[in-house]
Amino acid sequence: MQQLPYVVVTNPNISEVYDLYYNAFDAFRKVKEIKSLDDNDRLCKVISQTLKEHLTVIPKLAMGILECSGLMKAEELDKFMNTILRSRISRRVIAEQHLALTETFHAPWFSPGAKLGDTDFIGEIFLKCIAKDVIERCGKAVQGLARAAYGPDVVMPEIVVLGHLEATFPYILSHLEYIIGELLRNSVQAVIEKHQQGRPGGEEKPPPIEVTVCEAAQHVIIRVSDRGGGIPRDVMPYLWSFSKGPQSQKLLENLGQVPRMSATLQELRPISPAQEMRRPHHHHEDGKHQHHGHGHGHGHSHDGGEPHHEGSLSTLTGRPPNLRLGMGLPLSRVYAEYWAGSLELHSLEGYGVDAFLQISKLGNKNEQLTTRASMDAV
Repeated sequence: MQQLPYVVVTNPNISEVYDLYYNAFDAFRKVKEIKSLDDNDRLCKVISQTLKEHLTVIPKLAMGILECSGLMKAEELDKFMNTILRSRISRRVIAEQHLALTETFHAPWFSPGAKLGDTDFIGEIFLKCIAKDVIERCGKAVQGLARAAYGPDVVMPEIVVLGHLEATFPYILSHLEYIIGELLRNSVQAVIEKHQQGRPGGEEKPPPIEVTVCEAAQHVIIRVSDRGGGIPRDVMPYLWSFSKGPQSQKLLENLGQVPRMSATLQELRPISPAQEMRRPHHHHEDGKHQHHGHGHGHGHSHDGGEPHHEGSLSTLTGRPPNLRLGMGLPLSRVYAEYWAGSLELHSLEGYGVDAFLQISKLGNKNEQLTTRASMDAV
């Protein structure tokens, strides 16, 4: 950030992000060496607070980039965004993993001698993500948000899952759900709007969105195909860029709503699919449905207090589908490539879009993940 031109780093949004990182560095610098479990619990409070404070980083950066698009070349701004987002993912993964493993250690069911095979999770890492389950959960969430945005009478396109339905791979669920959610959100929105334009009465069903899962030895490919008319020609040049040219002003107005969404996220989307998977339900004396952490991140702390942290991706995922931010595809590609995967998109103008998400399996028996975790446990 210090290498940016002065006029860019003084942008209010970029400057605010800079201050967040500087303050985080200052806070961690003052943490004494961890020598006991109590020391670790104090560290976890600092980590948790910092994660919370940094929820607004992605929308703030995106707003800063749009506001500075006339001050730097688009390629240079994108290089900066990709670099800072990758390093941000690294830090958040390490921080969230530490909180999740600490929470597991404190959980009443945890046995220090337990084998890794006894659980589907190592901290935040879900060892057996089933592609079909993730697609179906994300599809339902996106369809629910679309109904809320377009009204209960909207004719919803069906989401059909085909191919290798039992394909599994290790992944961090919140990352996978964000990418799949963005691809399905784009397709659902495009199909609904094209169908509404073509048939005002909405008497016929819109064409389905087909999601094909293809499993190979080293990777899984998920293809999302829609017949939503393709990507408009004026949007194509900016598709993978965080700089958006003529569309910047409208996107800035939309992005301005996102930092405030962190506070209202619970109303928008009470619990993410990733959280839902990992928690047994319990009823408290007051009869309300409560969720208890099972030591796999995002859960309640061992003292029964508030959840450790809310993920920044769920803030973005919980927004209405017609609130365009212009960052879904470039941000999804950053997350896909971070885990040695890829994201490509082919648009057939006037017909539809095919998106291809390639996910590395990191070894078909999770050797790398389990070996690394075993070594850490020694």
